[in-house]
Amino acid sequence: MIEYLWKAAFVFYSQTSTQAEAWESKPLQLILEGKSSSVAPGMHRSATLPKLTPQERKPVDTCARYLLNNAKYLKYDDYLKAGSPSPIVTGVIEGACRHLIKDRMDITGARWTMRGAEAVLPLGSLYISGDWDEYWQFHLQQEHKPNQLALYSSGIPLIKQVLKAKLVVLLPLHLFQYLSKFHSQSY
Repeated sequence: MIEYLWKAAFVFYSQTSTQAEAWESKPLQLILEGKSSSVAPGMHRSATLPKLTPQERKPVDTCARYLLNNAKYLKYDDYLKAGSPSPIVTGVIEGACRHLIKDRMDITGARWTMRGAEAVLPLGSLYISGDWDEYWQFHLQQEHKPNQLALYSSGIPLIKQVLKAKLVVLLPLHLFQYLSKFHSQSY
């Protein structure tokens, strides 16, 4: 919601001006007080009085439309009275969800199963959050433990069993039996 307010403020003031900040803070205060429906008409008037073109006023109209369409969800006063700061950061959460889920999963032609999406999304979130390298080191350490234990659990490396399996597959059985006679230790 704040993104919409800033874009509307920049219609009237430059992005570096303190006036844009002052303009944005007034409707924001009203919205936090639970008066989002009363903010939208004022925004429309602000764009109408200077006779802005439809293209120039588009961010203002978009913001006003957002406030009117979502008024039933913008009960920040109730949330704040209840002691819940979470509704104030909904824009951040919505943006993260859109970026992580919609932008990644909703690619034209892509088909995801629930299992596939559940496998890929945590990895995407690790990458986006900048934790990928740390996670990957942890993953390699964890992967190493069971593999090493399995390879040497009987005291004999598993490679002998693998070689035996490959020889059986690669060589005809009679040739494998013939060659086995010449080795003191069978594979």
